[in-house]
Amino acid sequence: MSETLTVQPSPSPDPVPVAGSPRWMLWRSPPGQPPWARPALLGIAFVAAVLYAWNLPRVDYAPLYSDAVRSMSESWKAFFYAAVDPEATATLDKLGGSFAVQAVFAKIFGYHAWSLALPQVIGGVLSVLVMYRVVRRWAGVVPGLLAAAVLTFTPVAASMFGHSMADGLLTMCLVFAADAFQRAVLEARLRSLLLAGVWVGLGFQAKMITAWMILPALAIGYLLTAPTELRRRVKHVGIAGVVTLAVSLSWIALYTFTPASARPYVSGTTNNSAAAMVFGYNGLGRVGIDIPGALPPTGRMSGPPVLGPPDNPLDRSKLRGSQGEEGGPGQEGGPGQAGPGPEGGPGQAGPGQEGGPGQAGPGQAGPGQEGGPGQAGPANRDPSQLKPGDVMVLPNGDVIVGPGGEPPPPEDPSKVSSRKDPVFSWYKLFDGHLGVAIGWLFPLALLALACGLWSRRRAERTDPVRGGLVTWGVWLATFTVVFSASEVAHTAYVATLAPAIAALSAFGIVMFWRAFQNGGRQAWLLPLALAAELAWGAWLWSAYPAFLPWAKWGTLALGVLALVVLILTRVAKGASTTLVKAALVVGVVAMLAAPAAYSLSVLDSDYAGDSFDANAGPASGSA
Repeated sequence: MSETLTVQPSPSPDPVPVAGSPRWMLWRSPPGQPPWARPALLGIAFVAAVLYAWNLPRVDYAPLYSDAVRSMSESWKAFFYAAVDPEATATLDKLGGSFAVQAVFAKIFGYHAWSLALPQVIGGVLSVLVMYRVVRRWAGVVPGLLAAAVLTFTPVAASMFGHSMADGLLTMCLVFAADAFQRAVLEARLRSLLLAGVWVGLGFQAKMITAWMILPALAIGYLLTAPTELRRRVKHVGIAGVVTLAVSLSWIALYTFTPASARPYVSGTTNNSAAAMVFGYNGLGRVGIDIPGALPPTGRMSGPPVLGPPDNPLDRSKLRGSQGEEGGPGQEGGPGQAGPGPEGGPGQAGPGQEGGPGQAGPGQAGPGQEGGPGQAGPANRDPSQLKPGDVMVLPNGDVIVGPGGEPPPPEDPSKVSSRKDPVFSWYKLFDGHLGVAIGWLFPLALLALACGLWSRRRAERTDPVRGGLVTWGVWLATFTVVFSASEVAHTAYVATLAPAIAALSAFGIVMFWRAFQNGGRQAWLLPLALAAELAWGAWLWSAYPAFLPWAKWGTLALGVLALVVLILTRVAKGASTTLVKAALVVGVVAMLAAPAAYSLSVLDSDYAGDSFDANAGPASGSA
């Protein structure tokens, strides 16, 4: 395995500006890079822009959060305090960083669903461009392009960046933090490390504690690799940590030192504490640890989030509603209140005042009283007693409707899962709707990490390749463990895994490709990676067997064909160089085809996800 030291991707430093070089010719590659590098990158960025912006004309409003954005765009006090209502009486149950950006766009372009989603589209394209720079600087041009492509075609990212979700801004901030960190670790530059801390702090404003999950990777990477003495490394990390805390906690400090009578009530709490909302309701409460003053997270309590004081919550009927002036879908506050079933006890939640989409109308939530007709309760199993609008689901799955009613439309076969979704299990990232959202390249990324670290085990402490492997590896491990142990209420959460998976996968493809061309025992790494990806891909494809069967069998067949040819060229002598290169290309395409197929499905609005739960393919909306 030590032979791979000579075939691993190598760093590509930032180009030095050449006097007289026309900076406006953006399509030309900088000095020191292949002439095709910049055009290829721009092509990938263009594909990302089309993919993320495709559904802007028909994108939906994010339930509840769009109300806050509208209020923030109309009232400076609401903007400053991230209030959900124009009178600024109560905040959201989240920090308002990402919603402030959306409010600015709403102020500029008007309040529309597309103007609220536009910042995420821009952030997604910028993330792809910066991802290239980060990986190119670490491992070279080809890995950089591959990483940009892998990020573009990550299914959850393809959906998330097209909707008005805070996770898009968080992912962009983390990629930007990795970019600044990389400059810092290569030159032991404190200024760049401080900038990385600022980006993490801004990510905290968007998605709170989730942003801090990158800190172990950055701290360990800098302490291990930065080319300076240990005392200075520790000092730099400490100063950067202080900056990160200052930026992260600025909004909490604002609320803590502002008299309660002069600011909105902090939703998600019983004691009006911003710290309880951030670190309890949105933090440790997700893993079952209760913090004084924090309400249980929405996933552990029935009904929509409580806005304002729990004993006197905000009347949602006073909110402006999630629509533009032309009229659109009404307020979507979450599950409606239970409607009474006929004689049989409480019925199933229907579209109530705080429930599903209301009637289209300018500036008001749709009507509905107590959830409407409910499902027949357990005490009433006599179909003859059903009333108009009632629905009874029998134990065998059959549906009986009341007089004059129509049965619900049949479920799209392509969206039916073949097995139970492991929503609350430790392996949730490796199966079901989260697996197909983020997990296609797990085997490739892990194999690349293991082989890369083993081959660099004797490298110098300041070796940038090993340092990058450690950083991406800790990033991947930290987010994977936390998400596996906690409640993942929305699929978009796992998009923060995408940069690490993209970097490691791109590194592995190039490393295994070069190892195969060099021959020897290391040449078997590429067939091994391809075989692992084929087996893993078959497992994930089987979760939704009716979705794109032609793509499933096509990608698997391509992969098997490439695997057979690669093995034959290793055991047989005199194989054609052209045949070997063709097999290499087909093998790489086969590994990347499955996540690309899922990502491209967002071009069909039925598989594009929504602003409540972003996912691509048949798992969209199934969280």
